[in-house]
This record gives sequence, structure tokens and C-alpha cells, in this order.
Amino acid sequence: MLVLADPTLLRNALYIDGAWERPPGTDELPVTNPATGAELARLPQASREDTIEAIEAAQSAFPAWAALPARERSKLLKAWHDLIVANVDDLARILTAEQGKPLPEARGEILYGAAFFEWYAEEAKRVYGETIPAPKADQRLIVLRQPIGVCAAITPWNFPMAMIPRKAAPALAAGCTMVLKPASATPLSALALAELADRAGIPGGVFNVVPGRAGIVGDELATNPIVRKLTFTGSTEVGRELMAKASGTIKKISLELGGNAPVLVFDDADVGVAVQGALASKFRNMGQTCVCANRIYAQAGIYDEFVERFAEAVAALKVGDGFDESVQQGPLIDEAAVLKTEEHLRDAVARGARIVTGGGRHSLGGTYFQPTVVAGAIGDMLVAREETFGPLAPVFRFETEEEAVRMANDTEYGLAAYFFTRDNARIWRVGEALEFGVIGINTGITSFEGAPFGGLKASGIGREGSHLGIDEFLEIKYMCVAEICPVKVSEK
Repeated sequence: MLVLADPTLLRNALYIDGAWERPPGTDELPVTNPATGAELARLPQASREDTIEAIEAAQSAFPAWAALPARERSKLLKAWHDLIVANVDDLARILTAEQGKPLPEARGEILYGAAFFEWYAEEAKRVYGETIPAPKADQRLIVLRQPIGVCAAITPWNFPMAMIPRKAAPALAAGCTMVLKPASATPLSALALAELADRAGIPGGVFNVVPGRAGIVGDELATNPIVRKLTFTGSTEVGRELMAKASGTIKKISLELGGNAPVLVFDDADVGVAVQGALASKFRNMGQTCVCANRIYAQAGIYDEFVERFAEAVAALKVGDGFDESVQQGPLIDEAAVLKTEEHLRDAVARGARIVTGGGRHSLGGTYFQPTVVAGAIGDMLVAREETFGPLAPVFRFETEEEAVRMANDTEYGLAAYFFTRDNARIWRVGEALEFGVIGINTGITSFEGAPFGGLKASGIGREGSHLGIDEFLEIKYMCVAEICPVKVSEK
């Protein structure tokens, strides 16, 4: 049983138009703890009719919300932020229970997500237009940036408390309303955020949450003409499908998709810094992040030292239930995640890789997997071409800078990359040559609400975070105003 200081944060209903609904006769979605298999709650799965109801509620709420002065929207977003921070411990327990990540990591994610509400509360007041010098004396040219309308968001299970605010905060700050479909594995975090939105005074219909099947809820969000913007974080395969479906109504779309992040460790790097950076990138959330290190390349001169020190650090990671504050690695989300990690490991070993530490399922059973390092990885292995999304770190060897950049870019993905060097000239050469949207240099952690996040190539389109993130929810309107000659009144 999940014990919370405020049990009312644990919701098991749809949130539509400011009300909690449990439609009779609907299928129920069990939500389980991946660490224990225990059932946490059963939720109604939204039907197509429920989804349409949420969309229409968002449409009805849009005019008043868009017309609300930016200062007032800002105050409401700040209130939402403050409530998230005040309830961080309960929210962390909900997140750890349904997703599995350790409590300290869950708290960090929640505070990171809350920061987007704080950031965009300020950006709401900075949606500026512009004037353009006119070609004629009797004209005035004006550019407006206005909210696009009803937005739909589809978010993943690996960072629910981060991905939802990254989308909802700029949308609401811009004056848009939103319908959210959270991942089926982690809907309780989304519903807890909705409860806090209600307490913060966000009006009914402005933010709606409809958990349910992707083929029903997601399909309706992607094809409904009322929805003018779709934002999605998830796999490239699903992103392609949603992009195709959304094209029928010419929606504005932003996609944050899969990754295959390389880490390059050059001979001149501080090996200790590189080890800690690779550790932080690879094993955050048990390797279940779209920006985590998927391919680690170490230059020949420091290869053996890096592998040895990296494996020692990985072997020291404590695995267990995330509710143990000393645990650093929790369970994987489900059995499918374990099977994929096993498949990649078997393939690597069959093709000549050597297991340095870890190497299989953990003695704790269930979906626990040993944090694993393999040396001698080569380019034709699955770990080089596919996103593992698990705690398996392959280490490749390279000789030259040119070879490292070529291997790093040899992927359809372009979300995140990392490299370690003490050569300032190399920082610019390699940084500019890598075909990735986010690059960490001498660090494995790049997340910050004030920085633009997004990928190149098959890793997506659009950006989240920073002042650029709010543009994803705005339309540009140009007005050419001509002076009207006054009507002459005849004199009597």
C-alpha cells in the first residue's frame, strides 16, 4: 500500500473540464509497482467519446484563457509550481511506486519539472510582437504572436513528472489549453499534477488528463480537427505514425523521439571526470532515458584505463527497491525492457564483446537487471545501431578524432551526444561536427529548463525549454493597416 501524507493526491479517475470522472462500464487499467508487482490503482481507460469530451472542454475554455492577461496566467502557473514543490515528497513516492526509479532521483525529476512552470510563468509576460517599417506613409505593419488553440500532449513513462510540465507549462503560458494522454504505465503522476492544477486555480477545461489506449485516445488527439497542436515524446516509430495521422488536419507538431547517444572520451580527457559523466548519463533511470549514453567510445591511449575505472564505478552501484534511500538503480519498467537488454547483451557477446561487470538479470528477480559493462564493442552489434533503453554500457575503441566523429554520426538519430576532452580547439571542432541537438562537453548531465531541448534527424522536430519553447504554441499573425481617408462633410 502506498502511504502518502496527502492521500488525495492519488487519483484514479479521468480529469475533464475541472472534474474527476469515472465513466460507468469502461475498461480499467491496472497500475503496478515494477519493483514488487503490487497493484497501486485501477483507472478507467478513456474512450473515444471521453477524449472528444476533453477536447471540447479545452475548446470551450480556450477563449477565456487566451484572453486572460498574461500576468494573471503567470500567477496561476507560479501557484501550480509552488504546490508541486510543497508536495515533492508525496509526488516522489507516487513516481517511484509506479515507475521504479529511486526516491532521490524521483525528487530531482519533480523539482526539475516544476521549474518549467516557474520559467514559463515569466515567459508568459514576454510574448512580444513587433512593428515593421511600412513601404507607404499611410500604412502600419504589425506582427502578433497568438496562442494556437487546443493542444494535445502524449507523454512517456520514463519521466512523467518532467515531460508533462515541459509541454503543459509553455502551452498554458502562451494562452493555449491542453488535453494530456499520459503513458499507461505511469498515469498516477499525471493525475497528481492535475489535482495540484485544480488547487492552484487553473480553470476547468484548461488542463485535462485522459489515460487510455494509444489506438483510441492517441488516435483521436492526432486526428481531431479541433486540436491545433500535437506534442509527443516517445519512440521514433510511434512519432512517425502520429506525424502521418496529424497531417490530415495540418496540425502544428513537435516530436521528441528516440536517441542513440554517443559518448566520446579522448586521450587528453580527465578520465575520472569522463567516468563520472558516462556513469551519470548511462545509468540515470536504469538507462531508460532518450538521452542516455548508448554507445561509449574511448580513444586507444586511455581505453583500458577507462574501461577498468568505469566498470569499477558501475559495479559499485546499489540495486534495489527505489523506496530504499540508499539505492541507486531500481527495476526496469517491465519484462519487455529486460528482454531487449538481454537480446542486446547476447548479440554483443556473440560478436566478440567481453563482459567486464554485470551480465544478466539481478538476483533480486523480477525486472531487476545488473548494471553491465562490455568491452570490445564493434559497429555491427545491435548496441551500436539500436537504442537499448536499459543498464547495458558497451565500450568501443577508436584511434583518431575523425574516426570518432564519423562513428558517432553514423546513426539515423540525433538527440544527444557527449564528449570529454581538455583541448579547447577540439571542443569547437567536435561540437560543431556532431549531428545532435544537445551536446554535453565534459559532463553527462545537460538538463536545464532555460536551455532548448530537442533533436535532429529521426530524433524529432521542435524544441522544449528556454524562450524558444513557447514559440511551439504560438501562431504568427501579420496585420497590414492602411489609413482610411476621412469622409468629407459638405459645408452648408
